[in-house]
Amino acid sequence: MDPRLEEKLHVNRRQFFGKCATGIGAAALASVMNPNLFADERTDPFLAKAPHFAPKAKRVIYLFQSGAPSQLDLFDHKPAMKEMFDQDLPDSVRMGQRLTGMTSGQSRFPVAPSIFNFKQHGEGGAWVSELLPHIANSADDLCFIKTMHTEAINHDPAMTFFQTGFQIAGRPSMGSWVSYGLGTANRDLPAFVALSSRGSGRPSCQPLYDRLWGNGFLPSVYQGAKFRGSGDPVLYLSDPPGVDKSIRRKMLNDLAALNQESYSEYQDPEIVTRIEQYELAYRMQTSVPELTDLSDEPESTFDLYGPDSRTRGTYAANCLLARRLAERGVRFIQLYHMGWDQHGALPQQIKGQCKDTDQPSAALIADLKQRGMLDETLVIWGGEFGRTIYSQGTLTETDYGRDHHPKNFSIFMAGGGIKPGITYGETDDFSYNIVKDPMHVHDLQATILNQLGLDHERLTYKYQGRAFRLTDVHGNVMQDLLA
Repeated sequence: MDPRLEEKLHVNRRQFFGKCATGIGAAALASVMNPNLFADERTDPFLAKAPHFAPKAKRVIYLFQSGAPSQLDLFDHKPAMKEMFDQDLPDSVRMGQRLTGMTSGQSRFPVAPSIFNFKQHGEGGAWVSELLPHIANSADDLCFIKTMHTEAINHDPAMTFFQTGFQIAGRPSMGSWVSYGLGTANRDLPAFVALSSRGSGRPSCQPLYDRLWGNGFLPSVYQGAKFRGSGDPVLYLSDPPGVDKSIRRKMLNDLAALNQESYSEYQDPEIVTRIEQYELAYRMQTSVPELTDLSDEPESTFDLYGPDSRTRGTYAANCLLARRLAERGVRFIQLYHMGWDQHGALPQQIKGQCKDTDQPSAALIADLKQRGMLDETLVIWGGEFGRTIYSQGTLTETDYGRDHHPKNFSIFMAGGGIKPGITYGETDDFSYNIVKDPMHVHDLQATILNQLGLDHERLTYKYQGRAFRLTDVHGNVMQDLLA
């Protein structure tokens, strides 16, 4: 049988009842109402959308430090621990809190003070480790939060929780929610871009999964586009051998016509997504090479971001690329830097991680500031949880490891209507429990959306009979952090 005829004859039970239910009723309704109301209008999923209220920020750059940086060695200065070296963590501090399988079998939990020096910086007197001199010099532009806490104790669910608001995979990522809520500001680039780099502290570390920047149950047009560190910046960006621009344009026109015919038949929104994504991919063949061509950057830019910024795929190069993406209207830019999982040999490994990230992170903030973009760009730096005061494995005066600690850890934010030069929250002397001003993952998510002009309780999507949102049924905007 002719496959075209077979397609016309193919009607399943759902389609049959759907057409019967709407056919006569729709015709009758059209006879008494304006027929123009029944015109086939395809909603443009890339269309820019109005926020719920006036935003403070136009975009987000999220510098995600995958593997969980040790707050005890970077931001949460605990000098009293020097006197408790190798003493057991008191039961009154741990209070029976759960352990990972990696330290649950230890016979004792010896306190491991940080071996690194701390100093206060900026007018706010923020404590920052000697490992991060460039970030320390930017202290007056930063809002340090010492009391982040989460519910997950292992990497994958903790990262998934930060990115999607839920520990189990399958929900939309934060960038997808932002794309869904605000649309795009540049039709030649994705609204949501993800970049990744591998750290020099612990190169063999947990993998990253594409679902971390996935769209979940939202239409796939809102998923993040991964930019690669080698080859074509985006997969299949280049035309294959023997195909030129005119051939590709003709192919896309024919493909769009077929997809439009299919959409007219089935009204499946994913068909619209497919049409629009093909067109975006075609436009990206011009916009992405221009974006990634750094020949127009002055020498002072590379001096600012550091020597690694010339090497594609490094954290420094991704920070520079993040600024260029921000300039071009990309809504949500997610950087992942792997290698922060220091269960052993922490003093040596963390030096490599800080060397990777210190100068480029500070440079990005300074670069946005000097271009007048920091006020409208929200920058976040942090990992999925923190690290324990007690040592994992053998403890010496110069070497130790730290296990996962979800009860409190440190991040920092800058720009985007966040108060600069402050430190928020306090932890106990062991950096083990919060004693003042806790901030949950859902609170952070609600605050990020708020700065973009989005009410986290109103940004919902109905799926399987329920209205879902990024913060689930939780979250509070942290008013004390807002400028």
